[in-house]
Amino acid sequence: MDRIVLVTGGGSGIGRAVAARFRVAGDTVIITGRNADRLTATAAEIDARPIVCDATEPGQVERMADELGTGLDVLVNMAGGNTDLDPPGRPGTPLEQVLAAWRANLDANLLSAVLTTTAVLDRLRPGGSIINVGSIGAEYATTSYGAAKAAVAAWTAGLSSVVGPRGVTANLISPGYIAETDFFRGQLSEQRRAALIEATHDKRAGHPDDVAETAYFLASEGARHITGQTLHVNGGAHTTR
Repeated sequence: MDRIVLVTGGGSGIGRAVAARFRVAGDTVIITGRNADRLTATAAEIDARPIVCDATEPGQVERMADELGTGLDVLVNMAGGNTDLDPPGRPGTPLEQVLAAWRANLDANLLSAVLTTTAVLDRLRPGGSIINVGSIGAEYATTSYGAAKAAVAAWTAGLSSVVGPRGVTANLISPGYIAETDFFRGQLSEQRRAALIEATHDKRAGHPDDVAETAYFLASEGARHITGQTLHVNGGAHTTR
């Protein structure tokens, strides 16, 4: 295939795996991220085009969209992460710290996807796909991260009705525990890791390729009538009816 694919947060982890999957299939792939050195290295390894961009900054997102050109077929909003795992030390009163923590996760996970999608929407061609990435944490939403990912899921369902008449699908992938990433930033204990695996039905950790293959399917001809949906990739750790 020869589509133009944009993967935000494509410099590492799941985003890198998603970008590599589309590139192996022959698509032209653009990856974005904040870390210029990592982004450049990944782009060279998988033969993608890098554009340094912080998806929470409107000016940078506008510039990135201008650099894309006029046509786009697939958008994967992968940028995000749990900002509660950032080093502690936010200034202010306890309530001000709570406000800053919640805003940080909303910015990183919800608003980054909203800004990017809005900026490139007119470039998406009929037959295109928007693929957002949520989390199993949205099913519990007791933290700012879970709430932010739940908001992404709700927004994706509504987005589908907006882009559907244009011939564009919009879906959300909701991963469970995915190993071989830096999501937990070294803060995942072996006991917690074992519990996450035990909660699955297939008794294994997820892999970035599990998400990459799902993203590739959602952008395929075989998924043109799938839109407005959340696809759970978690080995049965959370099930739906």
